[in-house]
Amino acid sequence: MLAAPLVLAGGTTASAAACNMTTGPHQRQVEQFLGRPVDGRQSAADCQAIRAFQAQHGITPTAGYAGPLTWQTMNTMLAQRAAGKNPNRDGRCPTNVGRVACVDLTRQLSWIQDGATLAYGPVPVRTGKAGTETRTGHRKIYYRSINHWSTIYDVAMPYSQFFDGGIAFHSTTKSMWNPPGSGGCVNMTSTDAKAYWNLLKNGDDVFVYGRKPGT
Repeated sequence: MLAAPLVLAGGTTASAAACNMTTGPHQRQVEQFLGRPVDGRQSAADCQAIRAFQAQHGITPTAGYAGPLTWQTMNTMLAQRAAGKNPNRDGRCPTNVGRVACVDLTRQLSWIQDGATLAYGPVPVRTGKAGTETRTGHRKIYYRSINHWSTIYDVAMPYSQFFDGGIAFHSTTKSMWNPPGSGGCVNMTSTDAKAYWNLLKNGDDVFVYGRKPGT
């Protein structure tokens, strides 16, 4: 289901904005991702399909242009699909610490493993944007607050589990592919954040690695 129409400057909704009929630099890749005829030329139907994808994930302007941000979002989705049920194939998240929550910034994925055994996930996450990047390294959960309220951002952070200063796992209502990213926290869907809450506890390990595209 698509998100509600985005409101642009002047009060115009994205759904009412004119489609950008210019052929974008990632036209072929975007057409292929969306299952459109791959001819590398923008059409009205291409534009509508791209615009629907952009509206669903909060990519602005929602004009149907196959630009770098839209393709970056799709490319991240493809990397997540390729991970399948073996997200730690490269062995970068440690397997010798018992239960650990892994966060791969490059693929914007997280999962929980018990040693080498996958316990939950992988699931898409939304990490820090440029300037408020989610810090890499090996940490431990030290504080949990199921109905946390951020006094910094004046926003609810349900199922918060803090592991690095003010950085926490917590749920959000935004799309996991909504750019540019969070203020540093690892955003999750409500379902996944609740599962993490039930599976993790204070003292459990968290390992963050990689680099988010665009940061």
